[in-house]
Amino acid sequence: MQTKAMRREFSFMGLKLPDPDPKMSVEDVRGILAMQYPEIATAAITGPEAVGDTMKYSFERAIGSKG
Repeated sequence: MQTKAMRREFSFMGLKLPDPDPKMSVEDVRGILAMQYPEIATAAITGPEAVGDTMKYSFERAIGSKG
């Protein structure tokens, strides 16, 4: 029996985002990606969803109103 590490894929608002480091936790990845996409900092994380040899995570925007 062989084992193979699954790669991770992240998405936000239809954009596929790179996995900066497979050794990082999903929360750490959120912190890195939030520098370029600030809304990710408050987004909910859904997943992982296994698709083939990929684990897919999605950042879902927080819905709410200001004020």
